[in-house]
Amino acid sequence: MSGQPLRWGILGTAKIAVNSVIPGIKSSKSGTVAAIASRDGEKAKQKAEQLGIPKAYGSYEALLADPDIDAVYIPLPNHLHMPWTIKAAEAGKHVLCEKPIALNAAEAERMEQACRDAGVVLAEAFMYRHHPRYKRIREIVQSGEIGDIRGIHGTFTFNNSADKTNIRCKVEWGGGSVYDVGCYPISAARYVLGQEPVAATAHAFFSEEHGGVDMMASGLVEFEGGVALTFDCGMWAASRNTLEIVGTIGRIEVPSAFVAPPGKGNFVVITKEGRREEAVPDINQYSAQADAFAAAVRGEPQPFPPSDAVRNMRVIDAVLRSARERIRVEL
Repeated sequence: MSGQPLRWGILGTAKIAVNSVIPGIKSSKSGTVAAIASRDGEKAKQKAEQLGIPKAYGSYEALLADPDIDAVYIPLPNHLHMPWTIKAAEAGKHVLCEKPIALNAAEAERMEQACRDAGVVLAEAFMYRHHPRYKRIREIVQSGEIGDIRGIHGTFTFNNSADKTNIRCKVEWGGGSVYDVGCYPISAARYVLGQEPVAATAHAFFSEEHGGVDMMASGLVEFEGGVALTFDCGMWAASRNTLEIVGTIGRIEVPSAFVAPPGKGNFVVITKEGRREEAVPDINQYSAQADAFAAAVRGEPQPFPPSDAVRNMRVIDAVLRSARERIRVEL
């Protein structure tokens, strides 16, 4: 595809696809949205007309059979990530799969292997990591400006409790706040520290009103050297999405840590020298994600290979097991 735009097909009409990922691809430097599919052909046609997409398909299989599609984005419910990633790989399509990549680490490993066998790129759609501010945050941490890291705290909450028919309220579909938003601070801590956790403990509020999924969870994820991530995530709480990194002589505050609307990408560094705001480029995280994916398709090293997604799922597995069984889980 050297010199040519990456031709994307979208498997599904989820809000995240329609409102964020498709516009991001369309405004990227490297991609074009060539087709969209839905199990409802009329819905696919409607979305194609609304978004200016040339082709609409009434089945996912039909889109995968299109020889003019290079890559697919999968925003389907979590339990469908593995089967459709494998089908896409078998069809020779590169795959950007919405987070969490799977229901567990074992599924993620199967997806990784299927894409490796097919010779296609697989990536997990954590768009926030492609914003240049995270590279800058890690540079500051590694420079020693805030000293030795003593702890990280992350939050990601919103209130969707009124919508009890939402797919996030179906246990068998991978519903719940840990899957939906708790995965973000877990991945951020792993990225900032550059290491993997050794244990996890979590407590959750499982709501019978919402299919028995975790509507709120709080967790402690342990790393080597006495460092830990504390986090809370929820789908029945006031909206927050923040990250704080605390060192021995300073700290970093990221007010809009994961969802960063235009003009909200800056973060703050506080040391004995005072408080400064780090200005970062005002970019579309979804466009940056699309460009990074296209670069990987062209043969450049992936900044976040599928093995990273497998490791993140291992932590999520431990967090969910801890919350359900009320035990500390070693990794």
